[in-house]
Amino acid sequence: MPAIETHTALVRRARKIDRMLAQTYPDARCELDFDTPFELLVVTVLSAQTTDKRVNSVRPTLFAAYPDAPAMAGADRAELERIVGPLGFFRAKTESLLKLSQALVERHGGEVPPRLEDLVKLPGVGRKTANVVLGNAFGVPGITVDTHFGRLARRFGWTSETDPVKAEHAVGALFPKRDWTMLSHHLIWHGRRVCHARSPACGACPVARWCPSYGEGPTDATQAAALVRTEGRA
Repeated sequence: MPAIETHTALVRRARKIDRMLAQTYPDARCELDFDTPFELLVVTVLSAQTTDKRVNSVRPTLFAAYPDAPAMAGADRAELERIVGPLGFFRAKTESLLKLSQALVERHGGEVPPRLEDLVKLPGVGRKTANVVLGNAFGVPGITVDTHFGRLARRFGWTSETDPVKAEHAVGALFPKRDWTMLSHHLIWHGRRVCHARSPACGACPVARWCPSYGEGPTDATQAAALVRTEGRA
């Protein structure tokens, strides 16, 4: 029977993994393009059920037409639907953007609030989206528990929680708050490139020595290398 890992040992192992991922992905960042907090909030909302690459492709046209919340709040619905059409679910996404922009105008003078408690009260904004905006637009540390982050946190044995909020708190307790935003990027990048949901590339994983789930995917170096993606999901 394997020995039970102490909390101190778990913290040490978790931080070793993060340091190695930081070395492996020195360019890790938010893969959604943005110039302002409003743009990041909008593209994060749009990224649901599609890819960052697709969202980035419509971004220039979207913000050329609607550069801020007041402009988007007054958008022509049909024109907005046409712009976000390539992302799928365009009617629902258009409705979300209109309600979100209108709420920003009515409650916050058209500006994106820099506080979690205000962000999560906006239409269509949950903790995941709020933490993306806080960490990347405002420099406020936050953990973004998307599907990749949750999967890797469980595979690494950092938590067994499947509820995103509980997982966020459990993992946050293992790291200094200042590291939370970059930790999120490291895990998301690794999840998109190596530690896939199906057939993780275990034999090509830089943190395999510290991973209790090693062997869930191919451990042969050649087979594993063939599974590695050089960039995030297209």
